[in-house]
Amino acid sequence: MNTQTPPKVLPPDQAGIAEAVRVLVAGGTVAVPTETVYGLAARADHAEAVAAIYRAKGRPDFNPLIVHVPDMAAAEALAVFDARARTLAAVFWPGPLTMVLPRRDDAPLAAAVSAGLPTVALRVPAHTAMRALLAAAGLPLAAPSANRSGGVSPTSAAHVAASLGARADLILDGGNTERGLESTIVAVRPGGGWEILRPGPVTEAEIAAVLGEAPIEERRGIIEAPGQLASHYAPGKPVRLGAEQAEQGEFLIGFGAVAGDVSLSPSGDLAEAAARLYACLHEAASAAEPRIAVAPIPEEAIGAAINDRLRRAAV
Repeated sequence: MNTQTPPKVLPPDQAGIAEAVRVLVAGGTVAVPTETVYGLAARADHAEAVAAIYRAKGRPDFNPLIVHVPDMAAAEALAVFDARARTLAAVFWPGPLTMVLPRRDDAPLAAAVSAGLPTVALRVPAHTAMRALLAAAGLPLAAPSANRSGGVSPTSAAHVAASLGARADLILDGGNTERGLESTIVAVRPGGGWEILRPGPVTEAEIAAVLGEAPIEERRGIIEAPGQLASHYAPGKPVRLGAEQAEQGEFLIGFGAVAGDVSLSPSGDLAEAAARLYACLHEAASAAEPRIAVAPIPEEAIGAAINDRLRRAAV
């Protein structure tokens, strides 16, 4: 499909949601805002619909998808929750936390959602547009970020249109996303223990405080969730991290005292930096300079998630 064809864009009002449901029920894809980034949604119970996500994104079929549901009851129909998982859901749902849990044998999900694994990644999102879509559709929705695989995630409808074009059957334009960084993904192991598979807005320290235990040592080699590929979130140019100033031919993304051509946060606010990360990377990708430099970001709180994305963008 020609990616230069203008996609259909509607506001997430009653008419827009109704049209989105029509597209989803028919097996199509809808780009929809969440509180983190825009997701490319399709019905998770239909193999051909899930395949449409993979085709649109050019996504490796070994990379699992996050399934979005409206509430805990819908989540428990798809996965096995123990006391720890229920505690995390009670504290962080709806919100930017995804849990990887044992998939129920009778879960009405396409096999491709889990990429052949015995687990499923679940989230109850908080954004009003996504929640309205889930309620109206009455279906679990697989929804990875609405961009070509490996590229910079979209935080606006314009980013989606530029990356996917008409590969998305419909875009619901809900403005810029609030968090600007993908959800935290935590694996709750059935034999005990938990670990962060992808850092995000909910920090490791917050999860540890709720569960009363530290994470287990990270497993290596198995792709269990989105964002674990070594190279990801790539702007299509070489990226240099920890830059105090720009070298010749570099577009500098600043932070705090490092001003740059554009800044993640002039005041050094990490939450603002997270919200602006992908918008700044999109701007750097479209700039005339052939290379990108990024100012140092503190490895604390949500800064760990920002640095995780930057390190993968720089590979």
